[in-house]
Amino acid sequence: MTKDTSLAPLVVDHDPSWQARGFALAEELRSVLAPLALHVEHIGSTAIPGMAAKPVIDLQAGVDDLLEAEHAFEQPLTDRGFHRSVHRHDHVPAGCDDAPEGWAKRLWSRRGHSGEDVNLHVRILGAPNERLALLFRDWFRSHPEAVPAYACFKRTLADAVDEVGVYSDVKDPVVDLVSTVAETWAGETGWTPHAGSHTRV
Repeated sequence: MTKDTSLAPLVVDHDPSWQARGFALAEELRSVLAPLALHVEHIGSTAIPGMAAKPVIDLQAGVDDLLEAEHAFEQPLTDRGFHRSVHRHDHVPAGCDDAPEGWAKRLWSRRGHSGEDVNLHVRILGAPNERLALLFRDWFRSHPEAVPAYACFKRTLADAVDEVGVYSDVKDPVVDLVSTVAETWAGETGWTPHAGSHTRV
């Protein structure tokens, strides 16, 4: 079967400039989406030193009210080349009994714009999905020895599947495994979300 490169996931080597670019984007959107965006942070693989990733900057905005944010953010984000996704929930980790509504979010994406390619995940501040995104990032930042194995897994998976959706579906259980280990680490270290978030994006 010939791979459809228009739909296939692309995972590239880590770009050291991602961190500064993520910081700049977070600062820009923090200003644009204030005061409803209580935190805007660089998350995901591009926020982890040395991690291979899709060349898309993932950001997370924490808000108190998703519906209010959805309406308020639509125009300023549209003006900056973003489009709102139909996806309104995150994957609920295996073994978690939460209803999908507890993992609700809004997602805006920007592609092919004069600026960066970006995903903006808007989640309720303190919700489990908002917390998990930060825990995943910070656990890998604190465990650089685990980065090469996860990066290799992502490259191998991206080469094996034809669609980004399939890539995400296969990757989700691996993220669940990492999060289980990360939760133990969080308990042992006293990790909390947003610690030092004014500088750590």
